[in-house]
Amino acid sequence: MTKRNPNLAKLKTSYLFPTIHQRKQEYLAAHPEAKLISLGIGDTTLPIVPHVVEAMEASANLLGTPEGYTGYGPDQGEPELRKKIASQFYENRVKPEEIFISDGAKCDIGRLQLLFGKEARIAIQDPAYPVYGDGSLMQGVSEIHFLPCLPENNFFPRFDKSLDVDLIYICSPNNPTGAVATHEQLEELVAYAKERHAIILFDSAYGCFIQDPSLPRSIFEIEGAREVALEISSFSKVAGFTGVRLAWTVVPDTLRFDDGSPIIRDWHRVMTTLFNGASHISQMGGLAVLDPQGLQETRAQVLHYLENGAILRRALEKKGFEVFGGVHAPYLWVDLKGQKSWDVFQLFLEKLHIVTTPGAGFGSSGEGFLRLTSFGLRPHTLEAAERISTFHFP
Repeated sequence: MTKRNPNLAKLKTSYLFPTIHQRKQEYLAAHPEAKLISLGIGDTTLPIVPHVVEAMEASANLLGTPEGYTGYGPDQGEPELRKKIASQFYENRVKPEEIFISDGAKCDIGRLQLLFGKEARIAIQDPAYPVYGDGSLMQGVSEIHFLPCLPENNFFPRFDKSLDVDLIYICSPNNPTGAVATHEQLEELVAYAKERHAIILFDSAYGCFIQDPSLPRSIFEIEGAREVALEISSFSKVAGFTGVRLAWTVVPDTLRFDDGSPIIRDWHRVMTTLFNGASHISQMGGLAVLDPQGLQETRAQVLHYLENGAILRRALEKKGFEVFGGVHAPYLWVDLKGQKSWDVFQLFLEKLHIVTTPGAGFGSSGEGFLRLTSFGLRPHTLEAAERISTFHFP
């Protein structure tokens, strides 16, 4: 009889967000009249901007003609898209040849975990996006260090001299805390990685929300990072591509394994073996995002979401909550002052009819916090803020 993969038995019975959805459905089944507002899952709500829609529509129409049809595309993605990403997002600090286009940052994280194998010793921010830990467990990784990120250390881990790891997961702006790493913090991280010959897996999927030019959007703004880091990013939040699926990973050609072999070579092998390239239509949409008109239209959406965050933040602070994030990130991290996060999640669900995300779902250091997202539609955000402002919290 076929045996179950023992690594899957190490996971919790359900991923965080399906659990939230189940609780929401159970409540609606008992209270069908409830008008729930979802501020839980970090999914975009504004429609894709016209300039990008037009480009994808034109691309789809071309595929329906003999002269415009294309089959498999270039294995690392469309060359022009890689050039534009290198220019627009990295100011040519990375080369187009170091960029690999994919179908999503989450997918790339899973493939990277396969690339480095189960013997890798891993450090992860706590709280953190669940895929970092769950994906590592699926690969059979046995040594995972969760590094507390709390208000007292400005939500950035301390890298103790005794900590000896191979991979370090860092997300900035952070999901779920909304914290943004400073140049100084990332300089210390790069120095640590160089000393320990570790590799930083830097997730910059929310970099477009950083409005302060003094804050780094990419790890490659830090001197020496090309020798110790790779970066994962995405069009999901910058352009509303959560359903379109388009992302990229930057693997510098200067990044090496301990035997001196280039990591980019093995990453190319993994990608060409397990992946046949992102959709041609989505890549044409990505190119349109990076046109001047596309950048203008998508930037307006980012600012819209940040305004939502400011609305929610004011309502929460008015009720006495201490709120982190939400300024350069689409997430607000609410301090519950000792209350259990699932208890407050249930209170918001049952009394305010607002769906949130309990901090405990992101790791032990997330207990006592609640995450709200600013990705709602403006009328829903205003209504949620009104419900919060008028509710008497115990």
